[in-house]
Amino acid sequence: MNILSIPPQLKVMIAGLFSLILTMGVARFSYTPLLPVMMDETFLNDATGGWLATINYMGYMSGALLAASISDLTLKDTLYRVGLLLSIVTTVGMALAENYILWSIMRYFAGFGAAAGLLIGSGLILNWMLRHGHRAELGIHFAGAGLGIATSAAVAMLMVGQFDWVQQWQVFAIVGVFLAIPAWFWLPRPDVSQLTLSGKRLKDNPPEKSWMWILYAAYFCAGVGYVITATFLVTIVDMQESLQGNGSMVWLITGLAAAPACILWDRIARRIGALQALFIAYGINIVGIIIPVFDSSLGGVVFSGVLFGATFIGIVSLMLTMVGKFFPTKPAKPMGKLTLSYGAAQIIAPAISGSLAEASGNYNTPLIMAAVMMAMGMGLIAVLYSRQQKME
Repeated sequence: MNILSIPPQLKVMIAGLFSLILTMGVARFSYTPLLPVMMDETFLNDATGGWLATINYMGYMSGALLAASISDLTLKDTLYRVGLLLSIVTTVGMALAENYILWSIMRYFAGFGAAAGLLIGSGLILNWMLRHGHRAELGIHFAGAGLGIATSAAVAMLMVGQFDWVQQWQVFAIVGVFLAIPAWFWLPRPDVSQLTLSGKRLKDNPPEKSWMWILYAAYFCAGVGYVITATFLVTIVDMQESLQGNGSMVWLITGLAAAPACILWDRIARRIGALQALFIAYGINIVGIIIPVFDSSLGGVVFSGVLFGATFIGIVSLMLTMVGKFFPTKPAKPMGKLTLSYGAAQIIAPAISGSLAEASGNYNTPLIMAAVMMAMGMGLIAVLYSRQQKME
């Protein structure tokens, strides 16, 4: 297919896809397969590695707070592009020295860049789709998060035994430069009018505040469930003597399961509704999280990774798309507010989990904690569905 003949909506989605592979896969998720390498070759341990993850999520939450506080589409477009640049710079920065302060700064701004790609980029794309009369679904865009995981795992696997931790970060930075090109040039500058291409005025239709607060709480639970497995999955695998060296492979499978999942969850939500789809996704996610506690075989952790990958990004996609549809004129703003609850969980959980793992010698307690939180979130989704039925 000639590049010039690609439909505009597909180019926009592909721009978003590449932006997520860069901002989530390279700048953020590459830390997961590189953490065991850095723990072997530097002074990092479970606790300090967990704190670096927490600092990364603090940066992500700062980006979410900024996304939630601004409405100007032109400014959001600028921040999206700043996020792309930050994702490359902070990846290079991780390789500059074995210095915890430097790493902390780099992980913080990498988190900020991830928020720009996931939240601001998603809002810009959803706004563009609605303005041009296309279906308000972001499955292809969010597939970039799954492909980002797969990319980070594949690149890490190719570098095993070939490069030290410094060179591995440098390779990821080079990959990031190539990803930034379509992410930058294929997303059009935003239209700041309040009209669609057909002349129809975009109108916000917000739900009740109490309904939104329950949604925030449910998404906080999902944040806890997500961050523990996403941060420590490779380490959980590689710390077992019988599975050493398989962590990146499991992470790759997780990403490959996540990549098509968002498109699948879009179809499920289209048939049964977003809240029903979320309820199912939460339930499957719980199974994926808890499996390694009871089955630490290679088959067990691979199955865990598949279930986790197939659901965590689906939950994110469904949540952000659902709330964005309520506010079509400025979808990134409510997306940012919703993500503050998700981000709060990501600040709290990694440090606690790392410390618990350091004390106990395994990650069973953090995984059980994550599964319990997801079960609470599942209950909250049921409450939202019940309230929605009564309103209808």
